[in-house]
Amino acid sequence: MIEMDWFRLDWPWVLLALPLPVLARLLPRARENQGAALGLPFYRELESVTVTGRGRPSRWRLLLATLAWILLVLAAARPQWIGEPIGLPVAGRDLMLALDISGSMEQEDYELGGRAVSRLMAVQAVAMRFIERRDRDRLGLILFGTQAYLQTPLTFDGATVATMLREAVIGLAGRETAIGDAIGLAVKRLREQPDGERVLILLTDGANTAGMLDPLDAARLAAQAGVRIHTIGIGGGEVGIRTPFGMRLLRQGSDFDPATLKQIAEITGGHFFSATNRDQLEAVYAELDRLEPTERDERTYRPQRALFMWPASAALLLTVWLALGYLKRPG
Repeated sequence: MIEMDWFRLDWPWVLLALPLPVLARLLPRARENQGAALGLPFYRELESVTVTGRGRPSRWRLLLATLAWILLVLAAARPQWIGEPIGLPVAGRDLMLALDISGSMEQEDYELGGRAVSRLMAVQAVAMRFIERRDRDRLGLILFGTQAYLQTPLTFDGATVATMLREAVIGLAGRETAIGDAIGLAVKRLREQPDGERVLILLTDGANTAGMLDPLDAARLAAQAGVRIHTIGIGGGEVGIRTPFGMRLLRQGSDFDPATLKQIAEITGGHFFSATNRDQLEAVYAELDRLEPTERDERTYRPQRALFMWPASAALLLTVWLALGYLKRPG
């Protein structure tokens, strides 16, 4: 391989064919008194087309034929154009989001744009901005209620994950809460990924009320598989809602179970966050950005483009030109 800053020949050994026409010219010719191996009745006519009246090739025709041969050999050597190095974004983490869409997530005790919204809507609004910032991560989405479902497998396509998150509907997976099953499904999807890059972000507003797997048992399985779990508790505090009669404090649901969520995070080496209002939820995702950085050693690549078609096309044009010149010669 021959390589320069901007140019490369993949098969430089093909250039050894360049002197072949000269070697063929130097080979001894068969003597005229020897019997011909193959008789061509139109040999004299062919000779008159391919040589001049003096029996020798025209100098300019020979020059063009030589140039065509050089171009063909150069095309066969596979020339490549090499561009400037371009940085590649390398994923720092494989992040799986497990979102509770049980019946309790429809409580309208969060505020968004000056109006009361459901817990799910508040999570969706903030989580989608979090997803937009993770442009170097592979993201996946699990939705869980009575059952847990993989909505989006791990992918670099954050826009699709955000769309699936935005389209999540309360009660789609049942009205109860299967936290343990959601963790188990995430572990199944993350355990094949590289060590140290398996992260689950679990968002729920209630205690485990369904499913086959106990949340703490699932957390121990996650720890064995090297999956780190950050838990985010939704609800559990008071939130101020603007009404026509002024600000009103609402007490959020009493089914919040922070003790279990803390234990899940501790077992797996993650962190527990409580988001009793939208501002706290924003702060949680900002902290997750700090805890789970996206940058690693950056890789680069140099774009390549094949150039063989240019010398090959030029050789073809020269050959056609020579052929037309021979045909136009007077008989």
